[in-house]
Amino acid sequence: MAKRPWATPDEVREYSDHASVKARTDAKLAVDITRAEQYVIAYTNNDFSDAEKFPEVPAPVKTAVILLAEHYGFKARNGGLMKSETYDDYSYTAAEGTLIDLLDLRPLLDDFVIAAPKCGVTMKLRKL
Repeated sequence: MAKRPWATPDEVREYSDHASVKARTDAKLAVDITRAEQYVIAYTNNDFSDAEKFPEVPAPVKTAVILLAEHYGFKARNGGLMKSETYDDYSYTAAEGTLIDLLDLRPLLDDFVIAAPKCGVTMKLRKL
């Protein structure tokens, strides 16, 4: 089983360029990491608990957790993403979408997604 947490506060600080993330305490970054891990588990339907298949968390999953934890830390300190703001002759609009889309995590996580059955039934179809 991949031991949790999958990343450390020092790894998040080392990766981040944001001063607000680097200034967060270990306790707050640990919460950000836990949130990131839960997001990855919910997205992939995979908790990486199979000890034979995942003795350690795969590197792409760890990278996704670090990116998400950095995002959560930055969002907490800076009030999140603004939807739209206009100055005299300049306007800014934030992109919309899920965190997976905004942070471009699909290439990191899609190999680890387990299809969850809906209402207990999984159907596979093939072309004849």
